[in-house]
Amino acid sequence: MKKIKRAAAIHDISCFGRCSLTVALPILSAAGVNCSVVPTAVLSTHTGGFDGFTYRDLTEDILPIARHWQSLRLKFDALYSGFLGSTAQVDILREFFKLFHRPETIILIDPVMGDNGKLYKTFSQDFPHEMAKLCHMADLITPNMTEAALLLNEPYHKGPHTQAYIETTIKKLAALGGKSKQVVLTGVYFCENELGAAAYDGSKVYYAMAEKISQHYPGTGDVFASVLLAALLNGANLSTGMEQAVAFVSDCIKDTHESGADPRFGVHFEHMLMSPKNI
Repeated sequence: MKKIKRAAAIHDISCFGRCSLTVALPILSAAGVNCSVVPTAVLSTHTGGFDGFTYRDLTEDILPIARHWQSLRLKFDALYSGFLGSTAQVDILREFFKLFHRPETIILIDPVMGDNGKLYKTFSQDFPHEMAKLCHMADLITPNMTEAALLLNEPYHKGPHTQAYIETTIKKLAALGGKSKQVVLTGVYFCENELGAAAYDGSKVYYAMAEKISQHYPGTGDVFASVLLAALLNGANLSTGMEQAVAFVSDCIKDTHESGADPRFGVHFEHMLMSPKNI
């Protein structure tokens, strides 16, 4: 019998909207991965396009959860972090990773902190520097183009991009903190009708592109990183996992766009999960 892999997903819970734990948990579960969750915050909705949302910081709960798990001698094949509720949680996640990291454990950090060239308003200006230090511990990071610029403390380039720029950027990201790591960079595009990602495995840069639809949907980065991690835990290499994630997100966006749904509500990933070939 095939061993069921176990991942710890450390993200916020947005009670309405498809992002963070409300996509990570079902996607990983559908892929046959046992997903344990550590909420970093609870929001009534995600922050993309909604006003007046409630927000509860769960910083004080993270380490007690971790220590209880440690007392149970739980082991994880992946530690997967996304949106953090505060700068203080960066140091807490360092401790969390130290408690549960083993040589065979994948640490995937999705450095969620900005989009469209801007830092999210929920974060202070020192947050990118702290996030960059957390990324030192990662085996794999999945920033978008805005987050890449913030991590490297470089100007944001909207695009279209050149291959030389992407490959220089992705190799700089791989060397963050002096520890060689794998990188998947999202939001890459070389022409106006295609959008995708680039992956660097330490020796070669790979690309995966899909048709670009000019509509922004919150949470697609969370969907992407969750599909990528699911693929890796099921034996895919980095380039194949990236290709699967790009295709899955592209199909979700097309389905949602064709339905005419409110973009603020996120993409219809549920439809894609109904087809086993997608995960």
